[in-house]
Amino acid sequence: MGMSYMILIGAIMLMSWFVSSQLKSKFEFYSKLQLQNGMSGKEIAEKMLADNGIYDVKVISVEGQLTDHYNPANKTVNLSEAVYNQRNAAAAAVTAHECGHAVQHAKAYGWLEMRSSLVPIVNVASSYVQWILLAGILMIRTFPALLLIGIVIFAATTLFAFITLPVEYDASNRALAWLKGKNMLTSSEYSGAEDALKWAARTYVVAAIGSLGTLLYYVMMYNSRRN
Repeated sequence: MGMSYMILIGAIMLMSWFVSSQLKSKFEFYSKLQLQNGMSGKEIAEKMLADNGIYDVKVISVEGQLTDHYNPANKTVNLSEAVYNQRNAAAAAVTAHECGHAVQHAKAYGWLEMRSSLVPIVNVASSYVQWILLAGILMIRTFPALLLIGIVIFAATTLFAFITLPVEYDASNRALAWLKGKNMLTSSEYSGAEDALKWAARTYVVAAIGSLGTLLYYVMMYNSRRN
């Protein structure tokens, strides 16, 4: 079981590295593809929100790289400094995707609501689950229920990872549909945005698979060591 797990984790790590490398490469490439419409990420965000009848969401700039996100708690589209100010295909893709989440929120998209309801639970679970699992492994003979508790908690984080998939893919689909429907980009710019978002979505797929693989390993460990 140990060797099988090592092979599984190795394969997932390799896949994660490949997807991350491709994503970085794609965004660097499409960051050099300047938009003919000359609009910045901030301007694109404001237009997409307005076109969807959303006027209570603010577009703000945040520090760091890859820090772009939509915050449903305070209704803000948070764009990294590069995306907020830049006028290229990569910035357009990221901006439209994050605004896609704002549209989901405004339309009460079911998967987003489910994901949001799990956030507090997952935040707490992520802080303690590794310690509980470690203690459960060490005490598997004397207190097997502890490992089972850890598995149940970890299962919540795995569920969260899979619920995230339709949320992210739908946000990208909304973004691309708007970019195309409003003729925001040229054909080459649109192809670049579409390609970038596809690779971004794949990072969530790899994360979900990795979480599921780890969960199955703990389940197998529990079943084998308690017998």
